Amino acid sequence: MTDKIDFRKAFVGYRAKHGVLEVVDVPEMQYLMIDGRGDPNTAPEYLEAIQALYPVAYAVRAASKRELGRDYVVPPLEGLWWSEDMGAFTTARDTSRWSWTLMLMTPDWIDHTMFDAALAAVAASKAPTRLGEVRLAVLHEGRCVQTLHIGSFDDEGPVLEAMHRDFIPGHGLRMTGTHHEIYLSDPRRVEAARLRTILRQPVVPA
Repeated sequence: MTDKIDFRKAFVGYRAKHGVLEVVDVPEMQYLMIDGRGDPNTAPEYLEAIQALYPVAYAVRAASKRELGRDYVVPPLEGLWWSEDMGAFTTARDTSRWSWTLMLMTPDWIDHTMFDAALAAVAASKAPTRLGEVRLAVLHEGRCVQTLHIGSFDDEGPVLEAMHRDFIPGHGLRMTGTHHEIYLSDPRRVEAARLRTILRQPVVPA
């Protein structure tokens, strides 16, 4: 049995500085994913998505430890967010118009056979409503701009505005791909003013 890996400590993509926008290169990553749409505070499918993701993540981790002797800490929840009008993120913050993909990073040594077995194990217990919508997929973001936001999710607007309108074009870049958030804090246990969230935007040369 090897030591338990904590990807938050081992992977540079899980580290960012508050108040500093940085350009980083993110390698190809594998995730458990599930899609949805609507306000994360009120849409039932958002909670159902989380309830489907985590049992699979822990079943996969248990199989990795049991079958491969490779243990790890389940990484933090992540989300891809988009809207037909990106102003819904920065100025209007109209959450009802948001689409999203919730994700949990899964080590690259986990293959589809192990994933399918984990799905079957969860289904055999108490299957979450949206279990059948969870998928294992790869995301390759490449060059990105990211920063650490401390505070309420509702206060992200000015940070994203500075990232999108000033920093990215000011560095000869343009946005591509999808807005990405990494939730380093659990909002059920941490007050809104202390929440730590990595905000990431893939970019390419302008």
